[in-house]
Amino acid sequence: MAVVPVILSGGSGTRLWPLSRKSYPKQYLKLVDGKTLFENTLERIKTLPNAVEPILVCNQDHRFLSAEQVRNADMTAAAIILEPFGRNTAPAVACAALEALKRDEQAILLVLPADHLIQDVDAFHQAVALGATQAVDGKLVTFGIVPTKPETGYGYIKRGDALADTDTPVFKVDRFVEKPQRETAEAYLNSGDYYWNSGMFLFRADRYLEILNKFTPEMVSACQKAMDDAQQDLDFLRLDEHAFAACPSDSIDYAVMEKTDSGVVVPLSANWNDIGAWSALWEVGDQDDDGNVTKGDVIAKDSRGCYIHGSDRLVATVGLQDHIVVDTADAIFIAPRDRAQDVKMVVKELETLQRSEPLHHSRVYRPWGSYETLALDDRFQVKRIVVNPGGVLSLQKHHHRAEHWIVVSGTAIVTRGEDELMLTEDQSTYIPLGTVHRLENPGKIPLTLIEVQTGSYLGEDDIVRLDDQYGRAPADKK
Repeated sequence: MAVVPVILSGGSGTRLWPLSRKSYPKQYLKLVDGKTLFENTLERIKTLPNAVEPILVCNQDHRFLSAEQVRNADMTAAAIILEPFGRNTAPAVACAALEALKRDEQAILLVLPADHLIQDVDAFHQAVALGATQAVDGKLVTFGIVPTKPETGYGYIKRGDALADTDTPVFKVDRFVEKPQRETAEAYLNSGDYYWNSGMFLFRADRYLEILNKFTPEMVSACQKAMDDAQQDLDFLRLDEHAFAACPSDSIDYAVMEKTDSGVVVPLSANWNDIGAWSALWEVGDQDDDGNVTKGDVIAKDSRGCYIHGSDRLVATVGLQDHIVVDTADAIFIAPRDRAQDVKMVVKELETLQRSEPLHHSRVYRPWGSYETLALDDRFQVKRIVVNPGGVLSLQKHHHRAEHWIVVSGTAIVTRGEDELMLTEDQSTYIPLGTVHRLENPGKIPLTLIEVQTGSYLGEDDIVRLDDQYGRAPADKK
């Protein structure tokens, strides 16, 4: 009985702004134990009995991040499905189900968000094994987290009757309920009949599509069309944009689980957390004697119950109580810990002002490495560029800017018009406006260089891409 993990990685993670940005959301960040949440998810399924290669579903803008996470975990993916835009979880899983059925007509899907933390992996594996016996029989399984407090930030699942043919309790799903007020959450906790809704599922691929088609046939039809017309692009499967645009947007909860009478819930107590706010990282972090969790270069004097995250500079606090402090190169977020969720108000305001801070960091990651803006003014920009070993930028030219490259460390092969140059530390070259050029790192260590741009327009969309080993379209950046 093979289990096909389906990892959903389409979220933007704005509740962990300013560390999480839409171009680099929380699942790709090292927030807890030196590994990213995505990598932790992969590690959990690597040791899961009967699990085969996973299917990934992610935003096309995050495709190289997702592929890199799989490589970091020393794994391979059966498929990496790229959504041209988000349509919530029900269509994402429908596409994964269609892909899984190509390989195994009896495929059982284990649907996992990429951004959850589960510390008791053995308990998780046991719950999956229990749920799989129900999935084989056509049940749609969800995992209900046994609550430890009256949480108002999660939806809940109310359990129904226990299934009589199980030694370990598995329950029918009575109903799903939205995030409650505090008093209601306390009543749920005291009753013992409610679980936190984990957003994790287990079911046969064919059974999921059958029930989804019963309630929302237009969704299944659109997903089938999007898969039929999908294009293979390197390691990625690009859903057809036109077909997927016609697909309704809905979650598994609303589209299937709340409507079917085949839903069951498996209780799970495994130190689970969806890391949905900065306060969650305080809860799961290593607290010092004053109840502080600190990351980076931090000095906390007479401060208690705080989560303090520093990035590239010293962060110092005095007399702070139960607060969140998160410092990045271009933004600082400070709030009482019990108002951590309200960071969404800041993000919304920034989006209204059409500012760049919700979208990306000052350090922008690309499949070949990263670049960071050090200085920007009228008609000039200075960047720090890091190219990974073996990394190659696209063959490109610019209409509005010239570039001067100075190698700081490593070795560069530079294509400049008809010439090819090898540059080492302290050497430089000039790329005149309109000249076709390319940068490559042939070495074993990262290549670091300083790029000075001058010209009338310095936007990232002034790139005419002529060739690219990563298969990016001309509209992609760098």
